Amino acid sequence: MRSTVSFYICYLLCLCLGLACLVCVCLWNSRWRGGFAWDGSSLQFNWHPVLMVTGLVVLYGSGAVLYRVPLTWGQNKLPWKLLHATLMLLALVLAIIGLCAVFDFHNAKHIANLYSLHSWIGIAATALFAIQWVVGIAGFLLPCSPTSLRKLLKPVHVWMGGSILILSIAACISGINEKLFFVLTENQTYAKLPTEALLGNSLGVLIIAFGLVVLKIVSNPEWQRPDSRPEDIDYTPVPREEN
Repeated sequence: MRSTVSFYICYLLCLCLGLACLVCVCLWNSRWRGGFAWDGSSLQFNWHPVLMVTGLVVLYGSGAVLYRVPLTWGQNKLPWKLLHATLMLLALVLAIIGLCAVFDFHNAKHIANLYSLHSWIGIAATALFAIQWVVGIAGFLLPCSPTSLRKLLKPVHVWMGGSILILSIAACISGINEKLFFVLTENQTYAKLPTEALLGNSLGVLIIAFGLVVLKIVSNPEWQRPDSRPEDIDYTPVPREEN
């Protein structure tokens, strides 16, 4: 009982931090950066941080902790697998659109692509995420996937999931810092901590806090789903034996 209460406290904190991340990144780019468009201007670039934080961090982290919710235990795992895969697909699609936004902006302004450490980390996180999703669908959702393969893939899948989240957080933090250095002018330097800098720094802290809570949830063995069989998929109900 105590473990369940502790989980829901962490889970509520996770949801609140995720919502706070979304509010901060949207507020930053709508109020201080001028809003959104898709015309090759800086307003198109503003989609990049919003979509990357939403996809690679908030939706990704929310999908990662889905199996830990006690209300899902004791139920057919297939619907939750499908929901997990759907959330991750949505996160991946948003991340890809976010990459398209920044590449289009760079190309329109004749700015070089993939030159910064931030861009390298972000591309690596997105590429690994795409591979993780495809392998996860093939290994855990296809009916023809053998149980031995699922046993082999499960620890790798879990480890990769945590690694991708860490890379995503690193990409977002470095991107926020890079953006603040670019947009704060000499008359309003980053060192003076104007309101925009405070908001950007706060967004970074919220992203880190969200990631730490997600990693706490997924790494706690007491909050793992107590499956009766390793990585089973119940496509049809299992009949109970008559006494």
